[in-house]
Amino acid sequence: MRASAVISAPATGPGGRSTLDRSVPITSGLAERMATFVVEGGQRLHGRIRPAGNKNAALPCLAATVLASEPVTLHNVPRIRDVETFVDILASLGAEVHWGGPNEVTVDAREVRRGTIDAELAGRIRASVLLAGPLLARFGHVKLPPPGGDVIGRRRMDTHFLAFERLGARVALSSGFGIDADGLRGADIFLDEPSVTGTENAVMATVRARGRTLLRNAAAEPHVQDLCRLLNAMGARISGIGTHVLSIEGVDELGGTTFRVGADHIEAGSFIGLAAVTRSDLTIEGAPLEHLDATLLGFERLGIECEVRGADLFVRGSAEHHIRQDAFGQVPKVDDGPWPAFPADLTSIALVAATQCHGTVLIHEKMFESRMYFTDKLAAMGATIVLCDPHRAVVVGPRALQGGTVESPDIRAGMALLIAALGAEGTSRIHNIRQIERGYEAIDARLTALGAKIRRDERTDW
Repeated sequence: MRASAVISAPATGPGGRSTLDRSVPITSGLAERMATFVVEGGQRLHGRIRPAGNKNAALPCLAATVLASEPVTLHNVPRIRDVETFVDILASLGAEVHWGGPNEVTVDAREVRRGTIDAELAGRIRASVLLAGPLLARFGHVKLPPPGGDVIGRRRMDTHFLAFERLGARVALSSGFGIDADGLRGADIFLDEPSVTGTENAVMATVRARGRTLLRNAAAEPHVQDLCRLLNAMGARISGIGTHVLSIEGVDELGGTTFRVGADHIEAGSFIGLAAVTRSDLTIEGAPLEHLDATLLGFERLGIECEVRGADLFVRGSAEHHIRQDAFGQVPKVDDGPWPAFPADLTSIALVAATQCHGTVLIHEKMFESRMYFTDKLAAMGATIVLCDPHRAVVVGPRALQGGTVESPDIRAGMALLIAALGAEGTSRIHNIRQIERGYEAIDARLTALGAKIRRDERTDW
């Protein structure tokens, strides 16, 4: 029996006002967990594919709308599960949210009246924590239950608390956290690590603080840059965007604006890996080339050729890929780090790509200690991988992959397993595709347009 329903009528907020206007399937937790991709591998793909909007930019930008005294319209917002959940959280707080098109959303947060977030909704996504900064700045207090998200290792919150305390807030920890402030004051803040969400929360809190804030050791990822540019368009005064030192002059009020979310550099990197594993020549349209330097270096180390063609990136996946040895015969390494280093979210993709490249490479995921555990699923499909410890894996290739039955443990590992299934011989079944769809919009339809054979099976009676 399929446990699903469709909500087509607008939801209503306080006073009966429309908060959402959408017609999307809402499935039960069981159906979401059991939905499966059935993949016929071994197909060469061809054509052009465009990265969706950056999910990691869309989510903090949605959070920032809470600070606005007028409606804010965001374009190029990916219609994915995490975004839908975040929209639900905003609506539950009293915001009026309207989808004006497939990837355009307008948020009017003037009627938000409280700083307490629903525990069930917060538990669905890690990004719920991004409301701490704007709610604190607006109301002087916030109560947030423990956030959810991918289980890829410890994801500390201490950096957020450090920044809030430096601004004059008081933090209390108990089954979640509560933060209160009599008024935020600008400060010189050195973050104990360049945390992306920690930086974003600090920025959203300080744009309304009294005086000037100097935020040092700040994260500088493209999604942090997008958030800062949106806030400036709303009337904030942030300088140093794209660097690790941000200067923020507090303002009394932020207004409405229209803003376009940038293309997702992680999706672009995922499509590079897809081309290599499936031996396909693909063109990535409108690739965010200004954000791909480290990504291209990492894949070039695996012998994967990419060519910039105007605003597009052409990936010659059909060529033989030979891992480039380091000087004096040292085993080469692809490792991640804070921006502008190779992105942590692409280590899973680089690892599966390496299984189809000639040679040996060390993949070193420095940031999350549980992200590498999905490698046992690739080994079961025929890959030669030695998991050295929770952070490092040695990959020897190329190895022919065989279809199998796997389960997606998180967004990026799930995409890596989907790529492996597309390059494998035979049929694969990928369970728990909810994880993949949290981060990749309509991925089955978009890959089918390239020639992939993917069928979505919604049955729950496995």
